[in-house]
Amino acid sequence: MAAGFKTAEPLEYHRSFLKENCRPDGRELGEFRLTTLNIGSINTADGSALVKIGNTTVICGIKAELAAPSTDAPDKGYIVPNVDLPPLCSSRFRPGPPGEQAQAASQFIADVIDGSKIIKKEELCIEKSKLCWVLYCDIICLDYDGNLLDACVITLLAALKNITHFSFVVQLPTVTINKETDLADVDIQHKRHLHINKQPVASTFAVFDDTVIIVDPTAEEESLASSLITAVTDEDDQICAFHKPGGTPLSAEKLQDCITRAVMRHREIDRLIDKVIESTKPSK
Repeated sequence: MAAGFKTAEPLEYHRSFLKENCRPDGRELGEFRLTTLNIGSINTADGSALVKIGNTTVICGIKAELAAPSTDAPDKGYIVPNVDLPPLCSSRFRPGPPGEQAQAASQFIADVIDGSKIIKKEELCIEKSKLCWVLYCDIICLDYDGNLLDACVITLLAALKNITHFSFVVQLPTVTINKETDLADVDIQHKRHLHINKQPVASTFAVFDDTVIIVDPTAEEESLASSLITAVTDEDDQICAFHKPGGTPLSAEKLQDCITRAVMRHREIDRLIDKVIESTKPSK
């Protein structure tokens, strides 16, 4: 009977749980799914991390390459994110060019990078107007069950930290321009340090009937919600990005509640990343 009710009236089925301040998967309204993290998942990448939030699984691999700076920003390098949602991760995605959701997720990650200044792009410049570093951040969803943006931000931050065994410092080979040949000389024995300037963490909320707010929605909950909100905060409790793709408006009180929960979630994820990185440091 319950399975038939869920199929015939999915929204009413969820409402019956929300009235009791719980959800079909047994969670409370403000309870996040179990979040796990593994770093160094891709041996061929300069930095990588795999994150699971419930069933949602996302992996990020970062490759550093040399390029010429743009004429608009001759003293800056690049951080280029790309989010891929292959058919492998869900039946809702099809083969071919990136779909609308993948493109929106890539743009969101780019906005988070710029808004938080996770790494100052000036530090990626090797020689003004001549040479800089490009960090290609490929983020691939392996299993999709909602809350993609939170997982993408966590795996990006963890992968950047994985480039080195020392927190907050990214290490890349030292590169100089040979004055005689005007070519790049790469010294892999000596590292150049790039400091992680900020640590953004995203928290996504779903709104039902304009009043009930739940955290960390599943794919089914996202499809039934009247609105979705993603707030990105840093370690100073500042909002560095905010994403609300349409939907019903939210009162100032409800919005403040979401931001407060996002700050608390940030501290949880900070502790998780630090714990995992500490456990992977080589023993002295």
